[in-house]
Amino acid sequence: MDFPTKNIRRGETLRLKDEVAYQDGQIVSKTLAQNAHVSLTLFAFEQGEEISTHASAGDALVTVLDGTGRFTVGGVEHVLHEGESIVMPCRVPHAVYGQERFKMLLTVIF
Repeated sequence: MDFPTKNIRRGETLRLKDEVAYQDGQIVSKTLAQNAHVSLTLFAFEQGEEISTHASAGDALVTVLDGTGRFTVGGVEHVLHEGESIVMPCRVPHAVYGQERFKMLLTVIF
């Protein structure tokens, strides 16, 4: 299976939350790997920024790396803090909101 990583150093100890930077008024993303089966992306959300309701073709596992984010999954709100995770199931509508500045790792399995 072709699974090349990109935009990240290999063979070194990393702190994922340090691999993507906050930018005022923006959502910043950094793709670490992507193919037909999996996608790994880091995000940095400025407070008040959001990704509106949508659905994914795969199960999406989110792990909050820094700060606090609000995730609406199937109409139910969840507030996650650093170190907490949630699975947003395939084809279930979900949205992400920066309750405060926060960073997350998104892993989507197709």
